[in-house]
Amino acid sequence: MNILITGANGLLGQKLVARLHREPGVRLVATSRGPNKLAQLYPRLPFVPLDVSDAAQVQQVLAREQPTHVIHTAAMTNADECELHQAACWQHNVTAVENLVAACAAQHIHLTHLSTDFVFSGEAGPLTEEAVPAPVNFYGESKLAAEHAVQASLGRWAIARTVLVYGVAHNYGRTNLVLWVRDSLRAGKAIKVVADQWRTPTLAEDLADGCWLLAKLSAQGIYHLSGDEMLSPYDLALRVAAHFSLDAGLIEKVDARTFTQPARRPARTGFIIDKARRDLGYQPHALAEGIELVSRQSDALTDGPSR
Repeated sequence: MNILITGANGLLGQKLVARLHREPGVRLVATSRGPNKLAQLYPRLPFVPLDVSDAAQVQQVLAREQPTHVIHTAAMTNADECELHQAACWQHNVTAVENLVAACAAQHIHLTHLSTDFVFSGEAGPLTEEAVPAPVNFYGESKLAAEHAVQASLGRWAIARTVLVYGVAHNYGRTNLVLWVRDSLRAGKAIKVVADQWRTPTLAEDLADGCWLLAKLSAQGIYHLSGDEMLSPYDLALRVAAHFSLDAGLIEKVDARTFTQPARRPARTGFIIDKARRDLGYQPHALAEGIELVSRQSDALTDGPSR
C-alpha cells in the first residue's frame, strides 16, 4: 500500500505517521501546507509540501507519488474562526475536498475523509451513522458540504466522523481540552467548564488507528470513530483533575450561556461506534487509559523528543 496523508503536521496527522511509518507493506508520504514539523522525529520519511486547496497541485502531487490510498486530515477546524472567516473556511474544508475527490477518482485512489460530530444539531446523542445531519454553525455546514462532495464521488471512499479529539503532538501550536485543563490547574488557574454539552471524547491514537483500518480494508461508507464514554466537558475536567491529583476546586461548573462565542455549539452529540467495532475491529481505549497515555507522552516531550 502507498498511503499519502494530508495535514501531517496536525495532531491526527502526526499520530497517523507514528502509527504507519513502520507498518509492514506500507509506503508512507506525509504532506502539509506548512514546513515539515516531523523531520526531527522521522528524518527518512518522505515529505511533500501540498496545499490541497490548489487543484493543480493536488493532481500533480498525487500523479507523482501514486498513492493507493489518501487519508485526508487537513482542515480548518476552529469553529469560531470558521464562523468569522467563512470564505477561508469554505476553501479549506470544501474546495480542498472537491479537489481531492476529483483527483482520487481520476487516479483510482481510495480516499478516507475526516469529518466531525458538528455536522449534527446536538438535539439527540449519542448518534449512529444513520442520524440525519443538521449543523448549527458554519464549520458544521462546511464539513457536511465536504461529506456530500465525497459521497458524490464515483471513486472509492470512506468518511470518518469523530468527536472532541485529545492527545499530545510534537511542535504543535494548539491545545485540547485535556491538556488545557491539566495545564491550567497545574498553574493554579481557576477555569470555567461547560456542563450542559455532552460528547464521547476521542484519543488521537484511537482515531489514527480507525483511519488506518478504513484504509487497510478500503472500506466504503460513513463510520463513527470516537471513544465510547459519554460525558460533559465539566465531567471530563474532573476526571483530568483526579488523574493528575490536581485541585478540582478550581473548576467552576457553568452552562454554555456563560461564554460569548461566534459559533454556536451542538449541545449533545457523541457517537455510537458499533459499526466501526463490527466492520473494522475498532477498539478505543477507555478514557482513563487515554488520559494516562497523554500523561506519559507529555512527560516524554518535556524530557526531549524520542521515536
